[in-house]
Amino acid sequence: MGILNVTPDSFSDGGRHVSLDDALRHAERMLAEGAAIIDVGGESTRPGADGISPQQELERVAPVVEALVRELDALVSVDTSSPEVIRESAALGAGMINDVRALEREGAMVAAIGSGLPVCLMHRQGEPRDMQQAPRYDVPIEEAVADYLAARVAACEQAGLHRDRLLLDPGFGFGKTVEHNLRLLNRMERLVELELPLLVGMSRKSMIGKVLERPVEERLPGGLALTAMAVERGARILRVHDVAPSVDAVNMTWAVLKESC
Repeated sequence: MGILNVTPDSFSDGGRHVSLDDALRHAERMLAEGAAIIDVGGESTRPGADGISPQQELERVAPVVEALVRELDALVSVDTSSPEVIRESAALGAGMINDVRALEREGAMVAAIGSGLPVCLMHRQGEPRDMQQAPRYDVPIEEAVADYLAARVAACEQAGLHRDRLLLDPGFGFGKTVEHNLRLLNRMERLVELELPLLVGMSRKSMIGKVLERPVEERLPGGLALTAMAVERGARILRVHDVAPSVDAVNMTWAVLKESC
């Protein structure tokens, strides 16, 4: 899953793909490098980010989704929590909804059900503006994440969104310390027990920077190590900025796991 942020303030690539042409060319490169999905985001969810209105988000996202589907025939995921954006993205041909708030925003569940699309539910603690202000948990992090995601799956099923349309994201960096993130990845098999596909996003995140003392532009080697470990521990979709080297890391890891090329 290649990341396409059409925001002015995302943590590592904010402002780089705001114009429609820049966004299309970047998506085209990621597809050529082996991305199977393009994940379009119009609202920054980096730590400390302020929210925007659904209309602002839609103005950023809708033209890009429409063009990716029409011009590149891409499988498009939309990174959104807004019911308005879910509905419009589905109408424009998006193939998936990727919601960091796990359909908890008012109206999002109904919109997701009506879209007919698969939905990724992510764990988080707090909102982007405050989620990294001393996060803590009363139980081991892998249990807290598994319990939350199991509860959200149950809520979806009760509302009429069947589990065969659901994916899960542990939410690395969303209301978690570095120690939480490291333990969560190391024990990610606990989430595999929920028997739904796991989507993992750790690309360029601060956990790499803090462990290796690297700025955001020097985090690729650390990120590739995390990618290989995530695949080994059950991840089935990797959300990344750097597609080509990540594809190699995934394919090499998979070859070892299957003992076959």
